[in-house]
Amino acid sequence: MELDMAADELKSVLNRLKRAQGQIAGIIKMIEEGRDCEDVITQLAAVSRALDRAGFAIIATGLQHCMADGGQEAGDRDQMRARLEKLFLSLA
Repeated sequence: MELDMAADELKSVLNRLKRAQGQIAGIIKMIEEGRDCEDVITQLAAVSRALDRAGFAIIATGLQHCMADGGQEAGDRDQMRARLEKLFLSLA
């Protein structure tokens, strides 16, 4: 399954991932500086949610494309459904 996203969808996902990248850099710095454990965990939880949202956005786009492609045979649809379900559960 190729990552085929509209420009606005792709921009949104990339923005989320870039923010998460910045958060991770901040978390690393917090750990290196010996910051409070609770603050570090709070930031880890925030970056985890941001990554989950990016993943869910990618999966939702995949679902849209699958549903729009009504010409697939039943076996192909079942296989795609299984693949998308596996991806979705990997984020859960």
